[in-house]
Amino acid sequence: MRKSHLKPIAAVSGALALAVTLSACGGSSAASDEKVVTVYSADGLKGENGDGWYDKVFKDFEKKTGIKVKYVEGGSGEMVQRAVREKSNTQADVLVTLPPFIQQADSKGLLTAYAPAGADQVDGADKAADSKWTSVVNNYFGFIYNKKELKTPPKSWEELLEGKFKEKVQYSTPGVAGDGTAVLIKAMHDFGGQEPAMAYLKKLQTNNVGPSASTGKLAPKVDKSELLAANGDVQMNFAQSKDMPNLGIWFPAKGDGKPTSFALPYAAGLVDKAPHSANGKKLLDFMLSEQAQKDVSAVGGGFAARKDIEAADANAIELTKLMEGVEIFEPDWSDIGTNLDDYVDAWKSATGS
Repeated sequence: MRKSHLKPIAAVSGALALAVTLSACGGSSAASDEKVVTVYSADGLKGENGDGWYDKVFKDFEKKTGIKVKYVEGGSGEMVQRAVREKSNTQADVLVTLPPFIQQADSKGLLTAYAPAGADQVDGADKAADSKWTSVVNNYFGFIYNKKELKTPPKSWEELLEGKFKEKVQYSTPGVAGDGTAVLIKAMHDFGGQEPAMAYLKKLQTNNVGPSASTGKLAPKVDKSELLAANGDVQMNFAQSKDMPNLGIWFPAKGDGKPTSFALPYAAGLVDKAPHSANGKKLLDFMLSEQAQKDVSAVGGGFAARKDIEAADANAIELTKLMEGVEIFEPDWSDIGTNLDDYVDAWKSATGS
């Protein structure tokens, strides 16, 4: 459990957003010589106004190496599914998703071992023992609320069942969005198992607007008072709050218990049979470089993955304060990776989704 060096950032999902048109390069020697690297990533790290962590890292990387970054984003599940479809003609060089989707990508043979420079400073729980993936930005699961309409944040899951939240709550789709899947993980932890968690989520349907493929698109709805509460993650929502003054972050508790959360890092891996494998390795090295890791909080509004980076910028101080009093638990990712489909099916059955 990481309590001594809290380090948040992330989130996830959405309708597929193609930032560039990808060339259909297979894996030829000509392709491998190209000064390009293609990244498939969960959303949350690229700024709405070009001011996010990815924006700075990619710009600095291109300036240093001359290698252009081609970027594709969507939900964690979407990115893995896309990479699976392309296995016979690999397009991506680097895959970045939230757990348990990075583990899922590994189990589907999408990743190849590579330990980026600086990976030795990443906690063992935040990287694969066989170097198939390494966290590049740490983050925590959370919820958001409208600070204008609600003078104090909700305190518990149960409060979301109240009448004032009717058709004012929404969360992203489990199994598609990383943060949506996190709703299931946290609910099962807080309520003490699958059955009571699904019973609660069934009750919540009365106030729930309906599933959303994109977690990132929920924040503007909360800021505009279309919703009063939604799911998200600390990094993404903290970054969004700079342009959305009504956005507040909170962590649901079960009844009168303590608010809880868990680490939800952005984990990156080198794609197996990547068309530009050497360039992918260089980008992974750059993401874990000291300057890029310092920029995680200062620019991205999240927490460094490297434990030797002691960020002292204003964002880092504010984020650390935000996490005070929140009980951090560690999910059983092995169980979740193995049984994810069953948990999602149980959610669909309980909610009629």
